Amino acid sequence: MAAAAAQPTVVICPSCGFKNAPPPANGRCISCGASMEALGKVARSREEELERRYQQEGFSPLWMVIATVIQAVLTGAIVIGLPMVVPAIDFEGANGMLVTVPVWFTGGLLSGLISPGKTFTEPVVGAFFVAMPTVFYLQRTETVRTLPVFLYVIMAVIGILFTLIGAYLGERIQMGPPPKKVD
Repeated sequence: MAAAAAQPTVVICPSCGFKNAPPPANGRCISCGASMEALGKVARSREEELERRYQQEGFSPLWMVIATVIQAVLTGAIVIGLPMVVPAIDFEGANGMLVTVPVWFTGGLLSGLISPGKTFTEPVVGAFFVAMPTVFYLQRTETVRTLPVFLYVIMAVIGILFTLIGAYLGERIQMGPPPKKVD
């Protein structure tokens, strides 16, 4: 009985400041998903905690799958589906690859906004898995606006980098403004 009474009833997340009551069983903050297993074990200064605020903690296969689905649905809807509905729009070759960059940025932004914790790499891996069939599809269906294969690859890499930027911005928006430094 005495051991149960010694445990705190409220644990404050070091990343977002959320008051977790009761303490989560999985060791992650209910609000932001940050790891709280090392609470009390490592003493960090306020500056160290602020530096760690935007660093990813681990890799989540579940959120990689979710980010892949988000990217695939957005890419399929815009690059493949929209030209089917509006025949005047033709996203083949360079036009298709130019459209994928903002689509993947948006997918990264959405993944960053809805994911718990700090997930920057999961949307990037998801965009990579979507980029391969997208490049293959756009290269195989080109008729007039042809590009060399290496330009498809370069544009896919640029799109994947924009996914990282979108995911980072989504996480920043989700976490809110950083706490002010104490002088």
